[in-house]
Amino acid sequence: MRTVKKSSIELNNPSYYNNRELSWLAFNERVLQEALDERNPLLERFKFLAIFSSNLDEFFMVRVAGLQDQVKVNFTKPENKAGMTPRQQLKEIARKTHQLVDLQYHVLKEELFPEIKEEGIKLFNIADISEQELKGIEEYFDEQIFPVLTPMAIDAYRPFPMLLNKSINLAVVLEDKDKDAENRYKTAIVQMPSVLDRMVPLEGKHNKKHFVLLEDVIGHFIGKLFHGFKAISVSVFRITRNADMTIHEEGARDLLKEIEKELKRRKWGAAVRLEIQKPDFDPTVLAHLMKELEIGKNDVYELEGPLDLTFLFNFYKKMEKTNRKLVYENRISQMPPDLTSTESIFDQVAQRDVFLHHPYESFEPVIEFVSEAADDPDVLAIKQTLYRVSGDSPIIKGLKRAAENGKQVTVLVELKARFDEENNVQWAKELEQAGCHVIYGITHLKTHSKITLVVRRKNGNIQRFVHLGTGNYNDQTAKLYTDMSLFTAKKEFGIDATNFFNYLSGYSDQLDFQHLSVAPYGIRQDFLHLIEKEIECHKKFGNGHIIAKMNSLTDKTIIKKLYEASIAGVRIQLIIRGICCLRPGIKGISENIHVRSIVGRLLEHSRIYYFNQNGEEKTFLSSADMMTRNMENRIEILFPVYDRSIKAKIKHILETSLSDNVKAREQDDTGVYYYVKRKKDALEIESQDVLYEEAYRLTEGEE
Repeated sequence: MRTVKKSSIELNNPSYYNNRELSWLAFNERVLQEALDERNPLLERFKFLAIFSSNLDEFFMVRVAGLQDQVKVNFTKPENKAGMTPRQQLKEIARKTHQLVDLQYHVLKEELFPEIKEEGIKLFNIADISEQELKGIEEYFDEQIFPVLTPMAIDAYRPFPMLLNKSINLAVVLEDKDKDAENRYKTAIVQMPSVLDRMVPLEGKHNKKHFVLLEDVIGHFIGKLFHGFKAISVSVFRITRNADMTIHEEGARDLLKEIEKELKRRKWGAAVRLEIQKPDFDPTVLAHLMKELEIGKNDVYELEGPLDLTFLFNFYKKMEKTNRKLVYENRISQMPPDLTSTESIFDQVAQRDVFLHHPYESFEPVIEFVSEAADDPDVLAIKQTLYRVSGDSPIIKGLKRAAENGKQVTVLVELKARFDEENNVQWAKELEQAGCHVIYGITHLKTHSKITLVVRRKNGNIQRFVHLGTGNYNDQTAKLYTDMSLFTAKKEFGIDATNFFNYLSGYSDQLDFQHLSVAPYGIRQDFLHLIEKEIECHKKFGNGHIIAKMNSLTDKTIIKKLYEASIAGVRIQLIIRGICCLRPGIKGISENIHVRSIVGRLLEHSRIYYFNQNGEEKTFLSSADMMTRNMENRIEILFPVYDRSIKAKIKHILETSLSDNVKAREQDDTGVYYYVKRKKDALEIESQDVLYEEAYRLTEGEE
C-alpha cells in the first residue's frame, strides 16, 4: 500500500465543510428547480415533482430516521465535518424541508395544474364534478372500491392500528346521536388500498383526461362504511417510517433468510414524518396522531394538495400518450461505432478495448456479452456481480441460460442493496434454481463493484474477457442514467478479475492487483497518492490539473487532500451531481476548486477521475464515489483507462460537462448553488443534448 504525506495545515475548521444532509437537500432542491424550469416540457415538470417526493421519502426513511435514533439515545457528538449535532441537523433539515415542500405545492397548484388544464387534462375535486359524473363515480365506489375497504375503529378494545409505511389513510371522526355527550364521538381509520389505481377516471368523452383522486372518492362516500353514524370530519394523512435495516450478519446462519425477516419488519418502523392534507383536516385528529405516533411538530407537514406526489409518475405515464409535445423528444441510444453487429463481440474485444457511454450509446452490447457467452460452446465460465437489476432482466436470463447450458456460472447478488433487497432475494433464488453458484458478498461490506468475467477456451488457449463499469447491470436505468463501461481482453485485467472473484467467493487475504484498485483496501490510498503526485507535478511544472466527476463527495480525508492541492495551486474542477461536503472558493483554502452540479433529463451517474500528471494524463473510471462509505464499507473497483483514443473520448465528455451553461449549477463559498451565468451572446450548451447529437453523428459516420 502506498504511503501518503501528512499535511501540516490545519483544515478541520467546520466552516470549510458542508453538512452531508443539508447538501443532499440542496441537491433535491436542484431537482425541484427542474419542475420550475419552463424550458422543460410540461409533463416532465410533473415528473420532477414526483422525483423530488420519491427522493424525500428515502431521505426521511434512512437519513432523518438515523438522526432521530441518535437523539433518542442522547447522542450529542457533532458530526466530524461541519460540526453539527444530531439535534441541530434535524432542526435545520425541518426548516429547509418545509420551505422546499411549500414551494413544491405552490408550483403544482399555481403553475402546473393550470397549465395542464389548458391541454384538456384536469384532476378534479369531487365537489366540482357534475351530478351525472358523481353518479358514475358512486357506482364505481360501490362496485370496485367499497368491497376492498376496511374501517378500523379506535376504542378500548381496538387500539390505534399499525399503519403501513408510506400508506395514505383517512381518519374519520364520527357522531352517534343516540349516545350521551361523553360517548357521542368516535374515531376510525380507513387505509387507502394500494391495489387500486389512485387516479379514478370520470365518465364521458374526456374520461381519458379527467380524473378524481381515490382518497377524494373514499372521503366523499365514507358514510357508507359507518351505518348509523354521521361523519363529522375526514382527515387525509400519510406516515413515513424508519426503513433502515439492521442486519446481524455475524450471527446469521443464512443471510438470505435474515434479510427476508428484516424486510417484514421494515414496514413497521418508528414514524419519522407525518403528512396531513389541508385545509380539511381536523385539529383534534392531528393532535391524536402526533401523540400516537410520537411525532414532533417539526416533523408534521400540512400540505395544501394531494399527499404523496409520487403518483405523478403514473399520471405522466397515462398522459404522455395523449400529447407527445408534453414530454421530451424521444432519444434513441446508438450502437457504439467500435462494434459491429455481424461479428462476435469476443472477437472484436480480443482486438481492442471497447468503450461504451450510456445511454448515448446502447446498453445492448453488455446484454449481448452475457447472452453470447451463455450460448458460445467455447465459453467455460461466467462470473458477475449484481447490485441492482431490472424487473425483467435480460442479464439474469442470460446467466440462467448459461448455467442450463452447463457453464460454470458464479454470481454475487448483493442482498443488502438498499430498497432492492426484496428483488435481489428473489433473483438469488431464481439463479440458484437454474444451477448458478450464488454468493451474497462479504460480512459487513456491500459489494457495489460492477464487473463481469468470461473465461473462454479457443483453439486450446484460455482467453479472459472483462467488462468493468460505473453503473449497474440494469437495462432499464441504463436508458436514464449516464454511465461508462469498458470491455477488455488484456491478460493482466483478466488475471486481476480472476483474483477479485476468488477473493469474493473463497478464503484469501487481500491480493495485490496489477491494474485494479479495490476498496475497502486501496482506493482511498490510491486517490490520496494521485492527488499528492499532482501537487508534486504542479510544484515542478506549474500545470497541475484534476477533474473528477461523481455522484457525491463526503470523505473528509480526501477533501482535506484536495484542499492541500488547491493551496499548492493545482486547478481542480469537480462535477458532483449530489452531495458535496467540500466548500469551494474559500480564500487561501479552496479558491482553486470549482464545483458544479448538472441536473437534467438524465441522471448523471458516471464516476470519472482525471489527473494531468504533467501531461501523462491518468484517467480512471470507478463504481465508487469519493464517499467514506465507498472507501470503507463497500467493495468497489477503480480501474485505469490506457487506450489513448478512449482517454481522449472521456476527456472530451468531461470538457462538455464543464461547458454546460443550461443545466449546470455552481457552488459558491457559502455552499449555495446558482445556475451558471452564460456570457452575453454565448450559445446555449446543454451537455446531455450535445452528447446525444455527437453519438448520432458518429453512428452516421460524420466527424
